Amino acid sequence: MSFSGAKLALFLGADLLVIKRDDRPDIPYPGYWDLPGGGREGDETPQACALRETYEEVRLSLVASDLTWSNSYRRPRGLVWFFVSHQPAELQQQVRLGDEGQCWQLMRPQAYCDHPLAVPHFAGQLRDYLGRLSG
Repeated sequence: MSFSGAKLALFLGADLLVIKRDDRPDIPYPGYWDLPGGGREGDETPQACALRETYEEVRLSLVASDLTWSNSYRRPRGLVWFFVSHQPAELQQQVRLGDEGQCWQLMRPQAYCDHPLAVPHFAGQLRDYLGRLSG
């Protein structure tokens, strides 16, 4: 299966864990609020990519069975997978920022979708997911 990367909408309780991207001109969406995830390495699966990136970025060790919903969509650099995981709010005590990003915080899901500095295509995927929950 060919894909370029994977992202994870990680809910800790009712809130979404978001990471403020580094403010560097050589990356897409500098300074925007991002979700854990990133580019594929080697021949890893979409799930393995999302889980590895989540550990690297916020030091949380999740497993494939923690991923409860997924969707793939096309971007200019190829197919991207979008996953969702719902975890207990207490897990926030274990979050440690990795070597990417300026900071992390918890944000209400709708607040992320509406935020002017949310990465637009991730906000769109999250809206789709939230719409399925309420619909």
